[in-house]
Amino acid sequence: MKGPDGSRPRFSGDQIGFLERAAAEYGDIFRFRLFGMPVIVLNNPDHIHQVLVGNRHKYDKEVLLYKLVRPVLRNGLITNPGGELYMRQRRMMQPAFRPAVVARFADGMTDETNSMLDRWRDRYRPGQVADLSAEFSELTLHIVTRTLFSAQVGETARRFAEAFTETNDILGRFFRFPFPPLSVPTPAHRRLRRAIRRMDDCVSAFIERSSTPANAADSAGPDAGTGKPGHGIDLLHLLMNAVDEEDGGGMDFEQLHHEVLNIVVGAYETTTNAMAWAFQVLAERPDIEARLHEEIDTVLDGRPPGMDDLRRTPYARRVVEETLRMYSPAWQFMRRAREEDVLGGHRIPAGSNIYINSYILHRRPEYWEDPDVFDPDRFTPERSKDRNRHAYMPFGAGERICIGQHFALVELQLVLLAIAQRHRFTLPPGQPPVRPQPLTTLHPGGGVHLEVRPRSGAAGGTPPAHDGNGDGGEGQDGRPGPAADPRSAS
Repeated sequence: MKGPDGSRPRFSGDQIGFLERAAAEYGDIFRFRLFGMPVIVLNNPDHIHQVLVGNRHKYDKEVLLYKLVRPVLRNGLITNPGGELYMRQRRMMQPAFRPAVVARFADGMTDETNSMLDRWRDRYRPGQVADLSAEFSELTLHIVTRTLFSAQVGETARRFAEAFTETNDILGRFFRFPFPPLSVPTPAHRRLRRAIRRMDDCVSAFIERSSTPANAADSAGPDAGTGKPGHGIDLLHLLMNAVDEEDGGGMDFEQLHHEVLNIVVGAYETTTNAMAWAFQVLAERPDIEARLHEEIDTVLDGRPPGMDDLRRTPYARRVVEETLRMYSPAWQFMRRAREEDVLGGHRIPAGSNIYINSYILHRRPEYWEDPDVFDPDRFTPERSKDRNRHAYMPFGAGERICIGQHFALVELQLVLLAIAQRHRFTLPPGQPPVRPQPLTTLHPGGGVHLEVRPRSGAAGGTPPAHDGNGDGGEGQDGRPGPAADPRSAS
């Protein structure tokens, strides 16, 4: 098996560029060394299917990428190496993420988004530049805490959010330079441990409150599961009462803590980045934004979006799917070969480290026409029907596919509909292109900063100033006026 030699400095300094060049030269499978460790890179969907699905029993997560964060996420689903503990946890948690359950949280997602937009009235004048990465970070945290703790959002949830923000900040710096290991008690790592303990204390308080007879009775009421304050079942209730169908047992107190932390970490950073990428692309492509607005105005007719609107807004769904193709936040996966295997005629020795990168896979011209062009219509049924299903894997694949996949897609589409219904965005003059920043998740480098422009006649919006100069502002009918040549998001 071939691959680039002496690659560590180049990989560390330009991870995306290194992988793009290596994939172009070596194709489906190649190897290189990372921190002295041999790594095999897979770029063929059939090989990926074999590792994640067909021969999944031969592979686990006992590998560097997950070992790095296991001191923080512990035995939750994200970093659990595999085996019976993982499968038991998955069986118990899966019912809480089924589509019918996720639908109960849709109104809460829309409510939180519209609350953010209401705050924008006082925060931003038309044309003022907003830090959308920061705005979406706050929004995502509101949504995940409301979904987890619905009736209990208050002072305890605020403390949880503060502790999580500190945890995420320390982890972000660690992933920029993952040394020394998290197990080494540096000042930052000690602060990280204290923040995690504060989150655990908050979860304990939530569990104690959820276990009281009054709250248990409330969860059985007619609004159970709506996600509205003061009513019903949230994800925490569902996980507390989860039972394994095989042994009849539930989660112990410690494991419940681990899973709550994994849910927050998994839902927060990935969704924040996907939202930011989506609106950056829309600002770069006013032609796509105009089609999205037309669909929204026709389907919603001024009312807030709800769960039933998702199937009536297929173009919005395709915008989300194309965003996840080009900028998958969970952009890299690793596995360890527990035993020997053969991939594409190449022997994979036991103990091998397997690396899969969806950013590179999603841009391979063998599977994607004009891969560097943002084109939502590539996800129409007609153009998707013959595509290898593992050429697109923003949430992974197989038995370890992201348990929150449906939740994330519902959230992204509802947020997209709610924001685009009331606002459009333009690029600030002279702003340099936003490039991907490859950390544990794929960030928009430097964040997304766009001019906020309320849409004329949109629900909850206020008419923007319009000077009729054809500079890409809104026309008298509330639709985008003439714009400069649209640029791709490449």
